Amino acid sequence: MHLLGKKFASQPRRQPAFIEPMECLAVTKLPDGPEWVFEIKFDGYRAIAIKSDGKLNLVSRRRNSFNIQYPLVLKALGDLPDETVIDGEVVALDEAGRPAFNLLQHFRAEASRIHYFVFDLLVYNNRDLTRLPFIERRQILNSVLKFGSPRIRIAEYFETSAENMLNAARGQRLEGVIAKRRDSTYQAGQRSGSWVKYRLNSGQELVIGGVYAWDIRPGFNHCWLLPRGGVDLRSARPKRLCSDFAAPGVPEATPSADAELSLCESSRNSQRALGRRLDCQGYGELCLGPP
Repeated sequence: MHLLGKKFASQPRRQPAFIEPMECLAVTKLPDGPEWVFEIKFDGYRAIAIKSDGKLNLVSRRRNSFNIQYPLVLKALGDLPDETVIDGEVVALDEAGRPAFNLLQHFRAEASRIHYFVFDLLVYNNRDLTRLPFIERRQILNSVLKFGSPRIRIAEYFETSAENMLNAARGQRLEGVIAKRRDSTYQAGQRSGSWVKYRLNSGQELVIGGVYAWDIRPGFNHCWLLPRGGVDLRSARPKRLCSDFAAPGVPEATPSADAELSLCESSRNSQRALGRRLDCQGYGELCLGPP
């Protein structure tokens, strides 16, 4: 850690502020080898925590505040050192301790189940760590971040084979696996391939027929999804969308936008069909309600 401390001191100074999260590239085969480490793919909301001049903020990937939505998480993050920025994910855990996205949709009633998993340290003590290799950032993170509340957890990374990681994730019925290069710098807002994600759930390639604002109430969208090779254009009415689940880059009433959609989790009450979450590769995520 002595050499790591000298390296830390040599990093440029940086004022704590929002940093756009580094993205994961979706892959159909998980990479393997000693240059890769693995993490659990959480089923939650990506969030950046920032503490500067004693003021703490929890911010979504679209720069929206999570302070009011997750007050217990914000309070638990009070142990974050000043002048620090961390990357992590807001996750709800079910009775078995597994991530459960649908519980986040009921964040008031399920507040006690909501946690924040920290998996990267971007700024510490006004030092910019984004140029350091991932494995060194994690070593610093593990040595300097201590939280008294169990609501804040340091996400583990695993130095094992891709096969072992996938078998363990399947055995625990997890959503998927993240692989990160040990030497990867933090490339804000980029999907460079140094971080990749592999889903264990099923998916389907579809065509987006259109996405536009629904004129009855703000916060709703409507889209038509056409399965490739299908003959029927099907309509789905999304439930209310927060801005994190919009479809960025898809113009109004633009037909034939391609996307691969993966069903992440069904509603816990399938009879009421409160909604499903779809991951739209390259276009964000949509929460779809009943047809």
